[in-house]
Amino acid sequence: MSSVNITGKNVEEFTITGFDHLSHQKLLGFLIFITYFLVLLGSGTNICIIATDRRLHTPMYLLICNLAVVDIMFTTSTSTTMISVLLAKVKTISYYSCISSMYIYHLGDIEEFLALSLMALDRTIAISTPLRYHIILTNPRLFLLITATWLIGLGVMGVVAAQADSLPYCQPIIRYVFCDYPAMVRTACVNPEPYWMLPTILGLWLIGAQFIFILLSYVNLIYTVLRLPNNESRVQVFNTCICHIIVVSCYYAPKLVSVLLTRIGVRLTLTERNALLIIATLLPSLINPVVYCLKTKEIRKRLVQILSRKRIAVMK
Repeated sequence: MSSVNITGKNVEEFTITGFDHLSHQKLLGFLIFITYFLVLLGSGTNICIIATDRRLHTPMYLLICNLAVVDIMFTTSTSTTMISVLLAKVKTISYYSCISSMYIYHLGDIEEFLALSLMALDRTIAISTPLRYHIILTNPRLFLLITATWLIGLGVMGVVAAQADSLPYCQPIIRYVFCDYPAMVRTACVNPEPYWMLPTILGLWLIGAQFIFILLSYVNLIYTVLRLPNNESRVQVFNTCICHIIVVSCYYAPKLVSVLLTRIGVRLTLTERNALLIIATLLPSLINPVVYCLKTKEIRKRLVQILSRKRIAVMK
């Protein structure tokens, strides 16, 4: 047997084996494909409606559009790999394709956190200071905030990707279902423990700080609602926040479950970890466009108008 040189990269491609033990791979692949298609359809519809209707060029709808872009990027980084493995039976992925997918996946994850925080800020300003909302949160200021979140994500992921790229790899097997930072670290010829510090810090900032910020924003909103003079006003305010509450719950729930299970000492099997990873990646991006299409009056009305015109055109 030839000796393994662990001073540099020794693999040109990885083999993804996270699905190997499943008996109904085609069915799972089909479900992931349908979910991915619905994400593209729903998020793409929201982007097109908001981009083509100047009346919707307001901070709230621009934030919905930003979230839709993030959802498409986030799901594409993983779904294409899983569909390729499950339906096309192509289990190998080149080293640079893997590290690129890892970069885009974690960038999408960071941007999802930050997008939800911006939306919480938007709702807080709109409800706490409604008369000054359009003065405080103008479109130019919002573009600066959105740009800042993307620059933060790109910079952070540049550091993460550089660390992953510097590792020596001698195991061409990824036991998970797509390329992410933990999967790549576990294939390297190093003790992985020192390399968990960076994702731990990021996790504390994203899951800790951002989630606490969102919770505090809703504490402020509850306080504001309780001071409103009548129930009708309270219901109206609640309706403006329900979309964001649903989206935040769907996004944070799988992550918090994973963290809590780890903290109380529950050891998940590889299958359970992969299942939780797939749910945490696909479910929020599927729910988001559906929620905003159905619960946001202007988007729903615009969508109905477009479908009505097409139906009339077909009938003619």
